Amino acid sequence: MGYRVVVVGATGNVGREMLNILAERQFPIDEIAALASRKSKGTEVGYGDKTLKTGDLDTFDFTGWDMALFAVGSEATKQYAPIAAKAGCVVIDNSSLYRYDAEVPLIVPECNPDAIMEYSKKNIIANPNCSTAQMVVALKPLHDRAKIKRVVVSTYQSVSGAGKQGMDELWRQTKGMYVPGQELPAGIFTKDIAFNVIPHIDVFMEDGSTKEEWKMVAETKKIVDKSIKVTATCVRVPVMVGHAEAINIEFEDFLDEEEAREILREAPGIMVVDKRENGGYVTPRECVGEYATYISRIRQDSTIENGINLWCVSDNLRKGAALNAVQIAELLGRRVLKKG
Repeated sequence: MGYRVVVVGATGNVGREMLNILAERQFPIDEIAALASRKSKGTEVGYGDKTLKTGDLDTFDFTGWDMALFAVGSEATKQYAPIAAKAGCVVIDNSSLYRYDAEVPLIVPECNPDAIMEYSKKNIIANPNCSTAQMVVALKPLHDRAKIKRVVVSTYQSVSGAGKQGMDELWRQTKGMYVPGQELPAGIFTKDIAFNVIPHIDVFMEDGSTKEEWKMVAETKKIVDKSIKVTATCVRVPVMVGHAEAINIEFEDFLDEEEAREILREAPGIMVVDKRENGGYVTPRECVGEYATYISRIRQDSTIENGINLWCVSDNLRKGAALNAVQIAELLGRRVLKKG
């Protein structure tokens, strides 16, 4: 016996990935509905070897459906998620709307699976920000061994984090560098993204940080440990898919780099590729389409008493969004609904 599953926002990058991953992982489904806005109604999307036609989110009745994976913006989520939840359909939301709600669990299954039992307060579960998701997968097993005091992270985030329009802008600007008359000014991003890096993701806040940086701080505290201090610098780079992060971790207790490497090798959701030679590390292009979060460049930080540096790479459309949502659905099925 399987589940009745809804994918909301099925025509977007993340929605399409959700459908792909549900099929790849053979999630037990008896019936699936792909929804989009009214203007996209009837658009065909792939689900394994099947083709689905999208229905109209505005008129859809969520009654009798087990779970809905939302991959739409906060405004649409604010309107439709409570409707689904009230109808008894558990919402797994990829937007930022509910992440900081004390009554909504923020879940990365490798890190805090027990928190899923809090879903019943609103019948909603939140999916974290893409940059946070891959980082906490690496932090949690190390934190369990030698408590983390402070994290300093610099991110190198692909344009797919800004959606299809961000990917299109990079492509068209890159082409415009070589084809006269096809130059494209900055639109989605605040400066040209082609052959450039932009230290600005989301809006600026009063303290000078951006909201993307604030998200990493708040979400790490909610998922792993509220006592961890986090400071982040989030940068957009001219890469289509795949986020990378340089992470400096300060622990309360000493942790040897060899032990850290072995802990990460054994941790769920992680692949360690760490050879001290040319090419002995993973880059964003190599992680595209993969489930794992890849860890490389693990080494002691000699400038502090208990420090480790590492390099963390993941497909942001997968672990950073769609895969984590499907993993939450799997966890919900095992722990709560128990149909599959």
